[in-house]
Amino acid sequence: MADPGFRGPKQIIRACQWSMQGLKATYVAEASFRMELYLFILLLPCAYLLANNHIDLILLIGSALLVLLVEIINSAIEAVVDLVCGEERHELAGRAKDMGSAAVFMAQMIVLMVWALIFYHNIINPAA
Repeated sequence: MADPGFRGPKQIIRACQWSMQGLKATYVAEASFRMELYLFILLLPCAYLLANNHIDLILLIGSALLVLLVEIINSAIEAVVDLVCGEERHELAGRAKDMGSAAVFMAQMIVLMVWALIFYHNIINPAA
């Protein structure tokens, strides 16, 4: 639980440590996150090559980071549902997990749209 006391450099360091623990836990426990992280690492140099300006670069990298962010949130939802429900199957638990998965899918569609549009404008039809 967060310390309700003084907020300063010590609290910022603690928050960074907790964030790193969360990233590590997600990486260790979630194969989907690992796969998406590896894809992000592959896409990073491609973004630098594809982008014509800083806005393109922000959109390309930001959309790919969005997938990682949503995957972390989805993993957190799944962990809480599993904690509460255990092995018991419940309609709402399944719905929560499906909604988290749908959020990841939508983030992936954003990546496809952004990358396809920038690819089209910068490579296929640069005069437009």
